[in-house]
Amino acid sequence: MHESAEMLLEDGMNLLAEGRAGEAATAFRDAIRADESCIEAHHGLIRALRDSAQLEQSVAAAVALIALTPDDPLAHAALSISLQTAGHVPEAEAAAGRARILEWKRELAAAPHEEP
Repeated sequence: MHESAEMLLEDGMNLLAEGRAGEAATAFRDAIRADESCIEAHHGLIRALRDSAQLEQSVAAAVALIALTPDDPLAHAALSISLQTAGHVPEAEAAAGRARILEWKRELAAAPHEEP
């Protein structure tokens, strides 16, 4: 991760912890501009937007993260939470289901294989 992205990420996390979600969203956006692969900044942005009642933008940020990390169950879970908060219940349930399936696939891939 770029040093500037890391510093901006830390700023965003501190602002979010202080309840300053709007300012945190700006810091997370800046971190993403500095390093698009900064997954933590994407998650922070989703949360900051949700906390500042920018629900459709939170959903859009989660969709952008999924485009970047399509097999990440946490990205799908973040989408589910944002959709649920925005009142899109059927879509939220579908995203939660995708998150569970991706997590099961990870668990199966990591499980030791036994010989029959």
